[in-house]
Amino acid sequence: MPLNTKQKQLLRAEAHHLSPVVMLGQHGLTDAVLAEIEVALTTHELIKVKIAGQDREDKRAIIDRITEATRADLVQTVGHIAILFRPRPPKA
Repeated sequence: MPLNTKQKQLLRAEAHHLSPVVMLGQHGLTDAVLAEIEVALTTHELIKVKIAGQDREDKRAIIDRITEATRADLVQTVGHIAILFRPRPPKA
């Protein structure tokens, strides 16, 4: 279920003090990086990912691939930083 505007606003405020947990380097989005993002989302729910050295279209494509592969919601992008959110599954 997509986030509404109010939820995004609250998540942006919560993410403001966070540092990027995952940083994409010269090799781009690899399976290892996706696995690391998956672990970070499972652990923290709300993370920042730094996507350096890419132009706007490439960054957007990378973010789309990340959100599709991890089933996370994009909260906001600022420059080279993407804020992602995925709620933890309920404990059984």
